[in-house]
Amino acid sequence: MATMLNRKLRRDLWQIRGQALAIGLVVALGVMLLVMMHGLVNSLGDTRDSYYQRYRLAEVFAPVKRAPKRLLRAVSALPGVALAEGRIIGAGRLTLPTEEVPIPVRLVSLPGRINQLRLTAGRLPEPVRQQEVLLLNTFAKAQGLRPGDRLELTLNGRRERLTVVGLAMAPEFLYVTPPGELVPDDGRFAVIWMHGEALADALDLNGAVNEFLIRHSTNIPLPALIAALDRLLAPYGALGAYPRAEHLSDRFIHEEIDGLRVSARILPPVFLGVAAFLLYIMLSRMVQAEREQIGLLKAFGHSNPEVGLHYLRFVLVIALGGALAGVGLGYGCGYYLAGVYQLYYHFPYLMFRIEPEVLLLGTLISMAAASAGCMLVLRRVWALAPVAAMRPPVPTDFSRSLRFGPGWRRWLDQPARMVLRQLWRRPVRALLTVLGIALGMALSVAMLTVMSGFEQALNLQFGVIDRSDATLTFTEPRGSSSLYALGHVPGVVAVEGVREVPVILRHDRRYYRGAVTGLTVAPQLYRALDNRQRPLRLEGEGLVLARPLATRLDIAPGQLLRVEVREGRRPVLTVPVTAVADTLLGAPAFMSLAALNRAMKEPDRVSGAYLRLDRAQQARLYRELKTMPVVAGVSLRAERRAAFRQVMDSGAGATRYIISAMAGIITFGIVFNAARVAFAERTRELACLRILGMTSAETGLVLLGELGGLTLAALPLGSLLGYGLSQAAAAGFSTELYQVSAELDPASHVWSVLTVLVSAAFSAVLVQRDINRLDLVSAQAIRD
Repeated sequence: MATMLNRKLRRDLWQIRGQALAIGLVVALGVMLLVMMHGLVNSLGDTRDSYYQRYRLAEVFAPVKRAPKRLLRAVSALPGVALAEGRIIGAGRLTLPTEEVPIPVRLVSLPGRINQLRLTAGRLPEPVRQQEVLLLNTFAKAQGLRPGDRLELTLNGRRERLTVVGLAMAPEFLYVTPPGELVPDDGRFAVIWMHGEALADALDLNGAVNEFLIRHSTNIPLPALIAALDRLLAPYGALGAYPRAEHLSDRFIHEEIDGLRVSARILPPVFLGVAAFLLYIMLSRMVQAEREQIGLLKAFGHSNPEVGLHYLRFVLVIALGGALAGVGLGYGCGYYLAGVYQLYYHFPYLMFRIEPEVLLLGTLISMAAASAGCMLVLRRVWALAPVAAMRPPVPTDFSRSLRFGPGWRRWLDQPARMVLRQLWRRPVRALLTVLGIALGMALSVAMLTVMSGFEQALNLQFGVIDRSDATLTFTEPRGSSSLYALGHVPGVVAVEGVREVPVILRHDRRYYRGAVTGLTVAPQLYRALDNRQRPLRLEGEGLVLARPLATRLDIAPGQLLRVEVREGRRPVLTVPVTAVADTLLGAPAFMSLAALNRAMKEPDRVSGAYLRLDRAQQARLYRELKTMPVVAGVSLRAERRAAFRQVMDSGAGATRYIISAMAGIITFGIVFNAARVAFAERTRELACLRILGMTSAETGLVLLGELGGLTLAALPLGSLLGYGLSQAAAAGFSTELYQVSAELDPASHVWSVLTVLVSAAFSAVLVQRDINRLDLVSAQAIRD
């Protein structure tokens, strides 16, 4: 008997191979997404941790204004310090003949045992040659620089001639951004390592350091060590020690991994849930069509568990086939995307790893989802008594079916009336078909909305919020008279001052290390916007927080916020939050420039300026800026926009494109499956219509008209479900660098509708072909 059931299983799978492949594809894509996302999370985390450990990235950074080198002994003696070093860091600007504007530079003394470097070309600087330096590898590649090239550097107001002898990369600078910006641009920010003595001479730090690096031991908690460091370094202008997790580079990599982890929890269950729903629909209709066969199986001695196991095996074969394909595809796509992330974050090597547990989990989840859909159907199989099952089903009562009067008959031909009656008679089946198609459309809507959200972030940030042409940064805060001088430089049409002050924001037990940006009361070139994209006036002494920052601090307008300034006199302020601004890039905090300067007790100071330029005189302006030693760097809005687009298209961008393509494929699979199930279920009815004299086209219209009506009915529901799903998808893809908007995007819904309609049209062509080839004699035969 088992052999007979095995033959039946093979025969049933072959007869519905089109539907089985469509559902297996949905299962495969769900498992693929699960394996791929978990593989990316594991690989990025393992590669990052290995790189940090191998090159001894510091676990605590403690910047100070100036501290004697002898203080290192006291730092090393603190409980919880496994290893400590002092170093010198500074800022300068680089002038390259190939660049129109000066490039900001971060200068770092050559490391010892902490924050070690990986040499990628050339050699290390020789101790006796103070002008030899190492250059960040990614910047050198972007600018076409090699060992042996000469650099002209302005440092502390003096020009230095340096020789590049080697290129290096470091775990500290995986994610490199120019000062005051959040978007990385390899060619617009340089890191130079040079001898500590030479750097100390240039910065007037002989016999001193301005940052301590700490490797943490586990005998005391990290917060306790940071508090002890702050107390020890307070007399030396401590700017606040902070853990590695708050270092800019590690923070954004951590955000990326967290975003992938959230997406791995949200998206695969949705895909696998759709697959389970499709299996339920297919199996329920199959059981209905095989009532007599089920009765015969029970009459010949097969027990309820045996018959149920037969149908369970049927869905498990489909689920297992899809799961195995998904595991292979997930491994391949995960490995490819991990390589993309490796290039994006400049990891020197890749440790790609997918845990066997994840592969097993993906397979088990897919089979569990399939089994859940099957168990709902098996209750009906077990409830069928052999005698009742072998009788023809009780005819449906059509006495209350739709009736069409003479008026309707003039507008509706016979096939159209048959379609409407069929939909009216079987509302549950129609509703399930509508829901299945709507779920497929919802996936497409969600992913297209996410893609559109990135475009909205780009346009809002660089078209509405930032309306300047260039952002200029001074080497140190200067008087507002500098703005007057800038306004009279040929090529400058408008200028607005800005001041950025590093701070720690605290509310209750939450805190955030960032900066407060001081703007004019009613700025025009860079603005804070409310949720309706209206400019906010910065009046009074309060702060305007970006919405992600307000959420992170759990604070609302009207509440007080503690602001610990880490610059100048380092005042500690308590200021009210006056408003929340909508921003899709970073987590800024805004304040009136005048109020910020009053709080700092430094009136009329600015750290930079936003400029609007006359394009006809830009070349002349750039030449002027190159000669100004007080200018640390100039960032062009067009370049920032291009860099942000590159960020969106790399790393997570590649993941979004793959998931969007998967959503489109699943949409097609769902629509195609609905068409194939309807054809398989009504093959005998369609053959009857052909025998009664209807043409193939008229017969096809009966079936395809029903499918078309259900597809049209699914469109508004799919749009509604897609809007809800897009909220979850947007939350998964949002990071601290950018927040993905999930606002209603008509274009996303239009493209999703077109995807469904094209899928329905293609499926209709395939089904019509089968109707044309229908064997009328075989279709009318009663199955044994």
